[in-house]
Amino acid sequence: MKTEEDYKNGQVLLIDKPLNWTSFQAVNKLRWAIRQAFSIKKIKVGHAGTLDPLATGLLVICTGKMTKQINTFQGQEKEYTGAFVIGSTTPSYDLETEIDATFPTEHITEDLIHKATTQFIGDIEQFPPVFSAIKKDGKRLYEFARAGEEVEIKSRTVHISKFKITSIEGNTLKFRVVCSKGTYIRSLAHDLGKALNSGAHLSELRRTRIGDFKVENALTPKDFMSQLP
Repeated sequence: MKTEEDYKNGQVLLIDKPLNWTSFQAVNKLRWAIRQAFSIKKIKVGHAGTLDPLATGLLVICTGKMTKQINTFQGQEKEYTGAFVIGSTTPSYDLETEIDATFPTEHITEDLIHKATTQFIGDIEQFPPVFSAIKKDGKRLYEFARAGEEVEIKSRTVHISKFKITSIEGNTLKFRVVCSKGTYIRSLAHDLGKALNSGAHLSELRRTRIGDFKVENALTPKDFMSQLP
């Protein structure tokens, strides 16, 4: 069992984030649990890469002196699985907001889908979703979006090394993506919809890997807390 000194000297905790939790909530709950377990007034705890509330999967959480490694972990390659729905879009590019437009899908074949994914391999220019936590003029983009304010978003170069559609069931496309830091899978959904002369949004997302850290080695927050003294 880990001691108070272990957490202060620094631990890397692999946590499987539950659906509808923010990454911030996960960090706060773990920090509180560690403080309670050892009666510590203060301990540094942070995560290496945000997951949206509607995403599940791997959060790398660092404690104590290991928080200095957060930037290193954040920069590592990431892997995701999930599902896109073709034929409709939402303002947030996922299920956080309601469907705002529908598009024809009758022309979309399996061959067209697989061909369309190839244009996203390598270095690509990507616009982050307007519903994102990126800051502009001191405000988060989602704050502008929720206030109905127009805001100019600049594209960024990201790298996608693998993009595979693993199954097609009606309008639902299951996928696996391996990509660089800063890649928005929601934007990839939106852009794939355009490439298919239709629309698409993200309906499910799970982060399965960051660098060498894998979600199968992660604990739920509840299981982690049950191991504390």
